[in-house]
Amino acid sequence: MKRFLIFVAFLAPVLSNAQSKLSQSIIDDFSARIAAHYQLPHDSISGYIAEQLTRSGNAGLDIDSTVFDLKKDLVAFDAALKYLYQYSDCNRQRYIANLRSLGLQTNSVFPIATYTANKYKDETKALLDDKKDFLVTYAGPVTGKKPPATIADVIAANNNTSAGASTETTDNQTTATEHAATETNTEATAAVDTRNWEVRPLFQVRKPEQLVEMYGEHNVTQHDAINLAGDKEGEAYLIYPDTDNEVEVQFDGENGNIITFSHFPSKWKSPYGIKAGDPLDKLNKVNGKPFKLNAFEWTNSGMVTNWQGGSLDGKGVLIVLKANNTGDPKQYDQVTGDKILKSDLPALKKLDVIIESIAFKGAN
Repeated sequence: MKRFLIFVAFLAPVLSNAQSKLSQSIIDDFSARIAAHYQLPHDSISGYIAEQLTRSGNAGLDIDSTVFDLKKDLVAFDAALKYLYQYSDCNRQRYIANLRSLGLQTNSVFPIATYTANKYKDETKALLDDKKDFLVTYAGPVTGKKPPATIADVIAANNNTSAGASTETTDNQTTATEHAATETNTEATAAVDTRNWEVRPLFQVRKPEQLVEMYGEHNVTQHDAINLAGDKEGEAYLIYPDTDNEVEVQFDGENGNIITFSHFPSKWKSPYGIKAGDPLDKLNKVNGKPFKLNAFEWTNSGMVTNWQGGSLDGKGVLIVLKANNTGDPKQYDQVTGDKILKSDLPALKKLDVIIESIAFKGAN
């Protein structure tokens, strides 16, 4: 009996450790299966996980990159397990059934189920309450994605595009008439436009020559960089200048690139699914809670100053808002001057407030 107790005492820490950690092979297996399902149209499990990762901020700048390679981001990996557990109503047997439906290897299912149930056993009520709130605005899975593009993918896609759809702008000698014709031609060939509109490769670029190689010399121009506060900040490069698809790329050395959008409607697939022209209501939903911004008609007018701990907090997202409906002095006077506003202020809803400019700061 004494030997048995000694054996149990020795084995207990081993079992405990096995339930608190997952092997790399199991992590790789889950990562691969989620990536495979994310490529399927209308996949409910991977779609639910992706949307929750986005809203929580665990997806980083690029949801597709994160979901396609969870094994490289263990914080997002753990969050994905948590949201699958939430999707399964925090029910262990339902969770196991969903893991099996993903096609995981048999020896991966039980360790993942044990690991997740132990890790989130004290968060069941919070997870279920969060799920109820989430489903109020969840529009369903947006899957059927392709693996994120690389610089090489962009070059290949843009090189294979038909001439009419590939040239967004011409050189500086192009006349206004020729420019209008080019724009018309671009619209006419939009249905066969195979250019790559993924933003992620722009964060990988390290020199302007790469931009020229990716998008063509006539579609890349250099100009002074002006930040969202209106201050000059060195040099920047415009891709597809003077069009709705114009995007600015600023190289910031070891701090990474700054990608700015100020035109809309745009074809670019921007981080977090938010872009210039989006309404204030959408921004509130993505952040998950109201945030603070400067009032209009004053210094740094309409600039978001504090995400208030929401999903976009600390994610390198800089936004300037503008009000389209300024013809009602009674409403507009409430949101102008030297003061800070909360984004859920009733007056803002009546003023058709949208994103005027949005910049994403990516780390190297």
